[in-house]
Amino acid sequence: MLVAAIMDVVTSNCDSLEKVCFKPALPGNAETRDIADVIEVIEEGGMHFGEPQRDEDDDEGGRGMRGIGIKILEGTTVLGLSRTSRLMKLGDTDDVGVESDRPTPKTLALLSKHDSSSSQANLSSAVVPGLWDDLHCQHVAVPFAAWALANWAMASGANRSHIQELDQDGHAVMTALMAPERSVKWHGSLVARLLLEDRDLPLNDSVSDWSSSLLSTVSQASKNDDIPLARVALSAFLVSIERSPRAQEVVMDKGLQLMRDAAKRTTKHKEVQETLAKVLDMISTGDMRLSLEESQKWSGILLPWVFGKSSSDNTRSSAIKILSCILEEYGPSSIPISQGWLAVMLNEILGSSKTASAKRGSQPKNDKVKTQIDQSNIIFATQTANQLSSAVVNLARKQLVTTTDADETFPLLDLLSLEPFTGPLKNLKKDTASKFDATDSALATLKGIKALTEVCSEDSICQKKLSNFGILCLLRRFLLHDDYEKLAAMEAYDASRAVEAQKRTSDDPDESSDSDGNNPSSVRVPPTSHIRKHAARLLTVLSLLPEIQKAVMADEILCKWLEDCANGKIQGCNDLKTQSYARATLLNVSCNQQARRDSLDSDDGVHDSGIAYRNRSCPRYDDMIFLINPELPHWKCPDDKHRDNVQRSKSSVGKTDFNSPSTPETEASNVGDSCSSIDESQNSSQSVVPLVDIVFIHGLRGGPYKTWRISDDKYSTKSGLVEKIDQEAGKFGTFWPAEWLSADFPQARMFTLKYKSNLTQWSGASLPLQVWIDELKATGL
Repeated sequence: MLVAAIMDVVTSNCDSLEKVCFKPALPGNAETRDIADVIEVIEEGGMHFGEPQRDEDDDEGGRGMRGIGIKILEGTTVLGLSRTSRLMKLGDTDDVGVESDRPTPKTLALLSKHDSSSSQANLSSAVVPGLWDDLHCQHVAVPFAAWALANWAMASGANRSHIQELDQDGHAVMTALMAPERSVKWHGSLVARLLLEDRDLPLNDSVSDWSSSLLSTVSQASKNDDIPLARVALSAFLVSIERSPRAQEVVMDKGLQLMRDAAKRTTKHKEVQETLAKVLDMISTGDMRLSLEESQKWSGILLPWVFGKSSSDNTRSSAIKILSCILEEYGPSSIPISQGWLAVMLNEILGSSKTASAKRGSQPKNDKVKTQIDQSNIIFATQTANQLSSAVVNLARKQLVTTTDADETFPLLDLLSLEPFTGPLKNLKKDTASKFDATDSALATLKGIKALTEVCSEDSICQKKLSNFGILCLLRRFLLHDDYEKLAAMEAYDASRAVEAQKRTSDDPDESSDSDGNNPSSVRVPPTSHIRKHAARLLTVLSLLPEIQKAVMADEILCKWLEDCANGKIQGCNDLKTQSYARATLLNVSCNQQARRDSLDSDDGVHDSGIAYRNRSCPRYDDMIFLINPELPHWKCPDDKHRDNVQRSKSSVGKTDFNSPSTPETEASNVGDSCSSIDESQNSSQSVVPLVDIVFIHGLRGGPYKTWRISDDKYSTKSGLVEKIDQEAGKFGTFWPAEWLSADFPQARMFTLKYKSNLTQWSGASLPLQVWIDELKATGL
């Protein structure tokens, strides 16, 4: 009875994988015969118990009693009866028997190997209530055998080797995985996981079949809200995917729907979601990729994984990686997903910003103007979020209106059922021809990036949230690729094909549809350059975060693009602001990473790396500072030696004692010495250390570039008004600090400053002088 009670506790309370780590009840040096008997019971539902009595008149055909006996707890024998036998006989006694038409009781019989037949005669009364309540048959031989096999597998590697050797085709494990009893499935899943985790064992040929069965168990267990069974089966399923490429192919081909169903049913279970995300990461970001339709179906699950409050860091990381692969694989066809990602992100940031603003509203208002600006940014971001949500729905409209099946089969339905899109989806009219095109979608994305930048530019909490939500992957896509231009080209091609088809089917050659939807000439060019510029700006703002710096440094393709953009080598990326943002991002990343490494390598940094790092003079650039001629070599991150040299040079040049007696010769000597020291530092480094910094600060209603432009041709305007000439110069004229001044002063590092310069405070706000000073000091001016 004691052994039966222990078995009941062990197998009926499999609530978590952590509880599996109990000390196995069976020995680590199990006899091969015992393991073979257990495998036979699992495969056939019973076994020959001892030598059968070869009696031709035996009603059982000479099979004898079918069951299993295993020695545990110092000689106690536990006997389980077959679920297939109809007649039970214990030993050779005639006084104990069960007729064939009488159901065998659901019991475990406990026999001591030293007990007499009288003890066996009382076996039928040894009923153990509550043992494996989920059993739907009368005997427990197979459930007990599965329990024994799992205990042996946990006990030692030698046992696992014997199990693998005796079950080379994996049929016994597969039978346990497909058994109707919950306890058999549970222990079968545990055996499969233990065998797969043992890297010393060869991989079984049936692993792909195990994987399919395990996934079916996960799906069915999640449907029944049996999370313990789902977790143990999912843990084995994960290891099978890790070890077997064939299992990955099978799941990619036939198992994605089951995985989605399980993910939807287990949203409240963090561990299950994390494992599912890891599995999807492994099968979809390697050699194989999700199809476009599957990507659209999974987007409604991946985005909640990214933004869910209960999502673990591993779940979020896997979801971001999968989404990035989807955008990389399908480009313009994945715009609804990338735009939906941006829309949900903006809504999440808005919620956080509104909460923070409400808390600040209850406090004394020290800066009324700043509060008004924050509120204005929130209002603009709210309007933009609504436009983004509508853009996602409208972009999916063309697919939705052409779908002949029910709406439930629409791949993007799960994405559109998320909170930001439910309202626009309800207002969607399928019968109305949409005039929404790629340019409208691009404009919504542009506004979304601008809104995120304005809301988060001075909010470190929102910046960290953006980093956690995968903003770097989106910005990388916006910078390196022209998805909206490609989408516009696809729309123009489709429109031209539609016009040709109408002309072929129309009797009147002059009769054609001139509607905007089918006119190729009506396709507008998306503002890709503006999207790239504002994406670069947001990246510059975020490049001061250590996690963003680390990610950018690890991305060689992105670093190469930023370097080429700063040097003016990217075709179609000639905007001076974009080039400045690219260089500023590289400086923020490289200089701060170098300073952090130096602080860790220094003696002081070993004890307190944080203090050592803060004491380093590391330049920082935000979106208010523009770098003039960012391709010049002095826009580099100087090391400590060169930084000290330039500081001494500036000090020797700047500090002139006019009261002390000096001769022209000594003054020339001092200047010559300072210049020679700079020349030495230049020769010893690839970068040129600047001798002087020049800052351009515009006036009221000016700008960092337009104020410093001049018209190339004063007679280019029809109007002779100076205002008109200045307006054209601000857009197209020569930016003379970069064109002329740099040629005269090649060792000068030049900045131009951006700030709000409204005429009155009620129409905006101006930048305080102290902020100017702080921003310029941060650059190492």
